[in-house]
Amino acid sequence: MEGPASPAPAPGALPYYVAFSQLLGLTVVAMTGAWLGMYRGGIAWESALQFNVHPLCMVIGLVFLQGDALLVYRVFRNEAKRTTKVLHGLLHVFAFVIALVGLVAVFEHHRKKGYADLYSLHSWCGILVFALFFAQWLVGFSFFLFPGASFSLRSRYRPQHVFFGAAIFLLSVATALLGLKEALLFELGTKYSTFEPEGVLANVLGLLLAAFATVVLYILTRADWKRPLQAEEQALSMDFKTLTEGDSPSSQ
Repeated sequence: MEGPASPAPAPGALPYYVAFSQLLGLTVVAMTGAWLGMYRGGIAWESALQFNVHPLCMVIGLVFLQGDALLVYRVFRNEAKRTTKVLHGLLHVFAFVIALVGLVAVFEHHRKKGYADLYSLHSWCGILVFALFFAQWLVGFSFFLFPGASFSLRSRYRPQHVFFGAAIFLLSVATALLGLKEALLFELGTKYSTFEPEGVLANVLGLLLAAFATVVLYILTRADWKRPLQAEEQALSMDFKTLTEGDSPSSQ
């Protein structure tokens, strides 16, 4: 009688790419805080600095934490599928709550200052991203966690869920880049073209944002780095294929 299957080893290069992505992500968060602290006066809720809560929260929530949530299925390769799902969902919840704080901060700041809302391309993209992010999480939760759809529905929806997850992440990074450029133009104006230290720092931050997104996307698109099916998943897949096609499933 065969014993339990041994855990599948992680592909040799995967841990290095994951570690590199985390180094980039943490550097992005730290550099965002440094930019706001050095050139924008820091962060506070009940003052003119309330606006600065917005970029920091959006970078932490919709960029760093969302990127990490997408990597959960690459990092935790041998844990129970439900445990991995819960962690994936919880990271998205944390990202949503932090992003919501950032969204409230910018609307509150605009209200106090009498500024117009939702007129720029950055703001339009931001609202779109936030709405898509919430819809993606809601549908994913109802399909994969509670109450949970049938195996056939989950199998048909999974490719769309994966695609839109990656697309929303990339849109989040693009929106952050738009917001960064908008903030620089508002504050520096024509001085932006004279290589002001703030502009140089923010440009480096933008490059790091793009690098983080690139590394995360690379990890996600490597077919040989996908999470291997566990025994119970293989059994469900075989039952579903047998019922729908009348033969054994091909390997995934």
